[in-house]
Amino acid sequence: MAPLGGAPRLVLLFSGKRKSGKDFVTEALQSRLGADVCAVLRLSGPLKEQYAQEHGLNFQRLLDASNYKEAFRRDMICWGEEKRQADPGFFCRKVVEGISQPIWLVSDTRRVSDIQWFQEAYGAVTQTVRVVALEQSRQQRGWVFTAGVDDAESECGLDNFGDFDWVIENHGDAQRLEEQLETLTEFIRTRL
Repeated sequence: MAPLGGAPRLVLLFSGKRKSGKDFVTEALQSRLGADVCAVLRLSGPLKEQYAQEHGLNFQRLLDASNYKEAFRRDMICWGEEKRQADPGFFCRKVVEGISQPIWLVSDTRRVSDIQWFQEAYGAVTQTVRVVALEQSRQQRGWVFTAGVDDAESECGLDNFGDFDWVIENHGDAQRLEEQLETLTEFIRTRL
């Protein structure tokens, strides 16, 4: 049985390393399709909101790519893992509440349990998308390896997932990225 929210026609689960461009890709797709048709869902949103409430922090600042968020990242990861161990679908259920658009782009899928939850809830309309970028490209975007973050399940949980339905290469070649986004956009439109 599907949880609260509309019945999506397509759910794309995006994953990738930090600074690979997951948010950039999902926002580019949403701008092509329109926010009335396409919702970008961030599993980290409900996590950060709950974490901020329980720890007396500024929720809005945890959403951006700031040093504020980075200062709490490691503890937030541990806290989120505890929540997931108690209830693997906790954040997935929260993020889909009230979503009515027919296309859902989940921009930050990080674990096999996230994929399993969406597949069980929404079945055949669920597909996986891996965004990949060379380490050099990620470094140019500000990525620096951080022990306890970049070697944790939140970053590595899908490294050996297997075959993704889609792979988007985001190494810094704008023309190549544009071609891939156009192909994916065309596919999404077939589901409308």
